[in-house]
Amino acid sequence: MIQGIIGRKLGVTQIFTGNGKAEAVTAIEAGPCTVIQVKTKDKEGYSAVQLGFGEAKRLNSPQKGHLRGLGQFKYLREFRVSDSEAIEIGETVDVSLFKTGERVDITGVSKGKGFAGVVKRYHFAGGPKTHGQSDRHRAPGSIGATTSPGRVFKGMRMAGHMGDSRVTVRHLEVFEADPARNLLLVGGSVPGGRNGLLLIRKSSGGK
Repeated sequence: MIQGIIGRKLGVTQIFTGNGKAEAVTAIEAGPCTVIQVKTKDKEGYSAVQLGFGEAKRLNSPQKGHLRGLGQFKYLREFRVSDSEAIEIGETVDVSLFKTGERVDITGVSKGKGFAGVVKRYHFAGGPKTHGQSDRHRAPGSIGATTSPGRVFKGMRMAGHMGDSRVTVRHLEVFEADPARNLLLVGGSVPGGRNGLLLIRKSSGGK
């Protein structure tokens, strides 16, 4: 059985539960997705399905051949399955895959923040604010390791490119799954900005 779907982040809103409590939720356009390819252990060495989502404006010749008779899809993503024998090419997967109260893991690309210093990127405290240290408030400070080992270790936290990386948020609760509108409402925030591509999978430890 397919345990995931491709979606697109619509934005953040709030809903009211049955007891009147306001909950912050993220609205996601989840599917519908089409099964483009089925991978088996005999042929590829593992069981998986490739899903297509979104409409592409144009395709090159290899893409047209791969998608022949299935449509023009902008995004193709792969999901592992335990048994791919029962899945057929051309099947449709929609948001009815999820039920209210289930837990999901959502993967996306976080918002890019550009080049950031250590205070913003790693929450460093910065230098002293007194005793004439007028230009050290957001400076990283010393990184030296003296004669031994005489170099800077890999992974040293320093200024650099922040964000724009693949992030997975786990165990988010599904508040609503509406197949008629291809709408999924999950509690809390998910990676990325509006219209960002998301991969939604059922949590292994969820209900």
